[in-house]
Amino acid sequence: MTVFGIVLIIGIGVLYLTLHSIPERMAHKSSHPQLQIVGILALIALFTHNNIFWVAAVLVAGFQFPDVISPLQSIARSLAKLTGRPVEEEIPEVSDAGAPEVAFQHRDGEG
Repeated sequence: MTVFGIVLIIGIGVLYLTLHSIPERMAHKSSHPQLQIVGILALIALFTHNNIFWVAAVLVAGFQFPDVISPLQSIARSLAKLTGRPVEEEIPEVSDAGAPEVAFQHRDGEG
């Protein structure tokens, strides 16, 4: 009976930890950009036993956020072509702060 009890407790523990790792495995399989957020939410759910964090991790892992930067850059290139300004075809690098590093120039060419 003791062996059965120990095996049952270990089996329940493994099942519980496997269940909590589902969002992380989903995000890792799809190379999700918010993998760290999903991992943090799953870890908070594990230690606090608040299921809302686990549900949030599943939702973040399950949905890819739409790409809004590419259409905006395309619009900016089209507007630059219409105004006769030189168009840079390469996409500007995004800094750590999240804003594109673009040098602004005055209309008269200074700056």
